[in-house]
Amino acid sequence: MGDKTSIPLAAVVAALGIPVPMISGRSLGHTGGTLDKLEAIPGYQVEISEQDFIKQVKKDHLAIIGATGNIAPADKKIYALRDVTDTVDSIPLIAGSIMSKKIASGTDALVIDVKTGAGAFMKTLEDSKALARALVDIGKGVGMQFMALITDMNQPLGNVIGNSLEIEESIDLLKGNGPADLEKLIVTIGGYMAVMGDKAKTTAEGQKMCEEVIHNGQALASFEAMVRDQGGDPNVVNDPNGVLPQAKYQIQLPAKTSGVIAKADNQLDYSVGIVLNKKIGDKVESGEPLLTIYSNREEIDDINKLLYDNIEVADTAKVPELIYTTIE
Repeated sequence: MGDKTSIPLAAVVAALGIPVPMISGRSLGHTGGTLDKLEAIPGYQVEISEQDFIKQVKKDHLAIIGATGNIAPADKKIYALRDVTDTVDSIPLIAGSIMSKKIASGTDALVIDVKTGAGAFMKTLEDSKALARALVDIGKGVGMQFMALITDMNQPLGNVIGNSLEIEESIDLLKGNGPADLEKLIVTIGGYMAVMGDKAKTTAEGQKMCEEVIHNGQALASFEAMVRDQGGDPNVVNDPNGVLPQAKYQIQLPAKTSGVIAKADNQLDYSVGIVLNKKIGDKVESGEPLLTIYSNREEIDDINKLLYDNIEVADTAKVPELIYTTIE
């Protein structure tokens, strides 16, 4: 939830001159997928021909599109079988489903971000490590340069949740004004990608390069070029509020007590989105806004009740690690 990492990350890596042909997915239940977020930009086309896809990657070093039925067609049938045999959460089958599409699309170098925690499919670090190990073993087994990072999803990444809001936050990051946790994750992953793409000799050098293209405007230019070439309105870069769909109401949720945010479970389904004013480890005073709900209906008592049930204020709280480990 709040996981818009791939959108600014792809632009950052493309700005380094590394081709990023990204095939992404749609919503998985309560949160919008990468394609849903990009389609918040008026005109953006996620379905383009294979020829146009290749042409755009050569021109912009970047394209983000949806998968077609021609890529690993057996995966859809196998997934349907998993659904009726209660094997959706089988780690070997999850790994096979993910990697079938990566292998079929011709990927030769890959960094995978495996989430762990309350808002992730893998709730425990142990399960996340098992999935990461399975993915890495498959990738290396077919000759890919491959590694995985295991990163936190015990709270939303960045400060916003919702399709339009996450595009706006991605643009803010590409302008050098994004949330620190999101930029740290992007720079970390991008550093490894820079080494795999032969643009840097060390991950530290690659991370420095990623920071530079974020703060000198090159990554933002890469994103703008992709949006324009896939039919989207490029004005979204300079005027997100004027281009992206906007919610009718912005409603703040006040803290009932003073203390430190100790829990913020990701179990809610919002029609539009939220902005997190406080995250785990932040101090809060009674009555201070915990978050702002962007909604198209004014009465949200039902949402408020769910929120209060899933946010805990305590005397102290441990801030989760952002990046737990890497698997190579």
